[in-house]
Amino acid sequence: MKMSKLEYHLFPYLADNYGVLVHSPQTGETVCIDCGETQAYLDALATKNWKLSEIWVTHHHWDHTDGVVELKEKTGAKVIGPRDQSKPIKGLDVLLSEGDGYRFAGYDVEILHTPGHTLDMLNFYLPEEKVIFTGDTLFSLGCGRIFEGTQPMMWESLSKLARLPAEAIVYSAHEYTIANADFALTIDPENKALALRVEEIKKLRAKNLPTVPSTIGLELETNPFLRSGSVDIRKSLGMLDASDAEVFAEIRTKKDRF
Repeated sequence: MKMSKLEYHLFPYLADNYGVLVHSPQTGETVCIDCGETQAYLDALATKNWKLSEIWVTHHHWDHTDGVVELKEKTGAKVIGPRDQSKPIKGLDVLLSEGDGYRFAGYDVEILHTPGHTLDMLNFYLPEEKVIFTGDTLFSLGCGRIFEGTQPMMWESLSKLARLPAEAIVYSAHEYTIANADFALTIDPENKALALRVEEIKKLRAKNLPTVPSTIGLELETNPFLRSGSVDIRKSLGMLDASDAEVFAEIRTKKDRF
């Protein structure tokens, strides 16, 4: 039986990225999610006085990977990332695909392939903790722009995440929530839960506090990219008889032009 739960430390870097450290008090192991800027991660580790054991890479984009090799050299951490890479990711030691088993500090880690934003996107899910690191797939009130995949592909990826437990905690990789909220209100203006959430978000950002993490349940209630089945949204779009994937595609297209 585990004597203690994992600890989480969220911190900002670059213009709007978030890094996360996950630490086991029981074993002393620490993992970070991505690394686009080495010093920010070193500073976060120093703040917590934790020693880095692993780096989990979600996808190849520079703001998630530029600091990986240097951080690995300075800490000796093992680097885990996607087996099938859209573009080469330097420094990887362990290559994983969906369905591969992995463990960290005695905890199971489920690997979810969520292509759309990129084709190599991996999300890391800790089922015992009910915590998911979604990279640039699912954001608070948003989803990633589709650069390499297709709209149906992204819808399937988001649907995979939507099937996680409602209480699952979602650590996404960017502070995009105010912009996402402005768009969400144009798509789902009658959603009272969304209106309340937007007010809470504004209060947090006014104090320069993060809007991450969220939960799957909260996103299902308020994130238009997960709400293709909503009758209100379908009516507003004139798409009552469309498939969920088609409604999602229309919402994503509107966001791209917003």
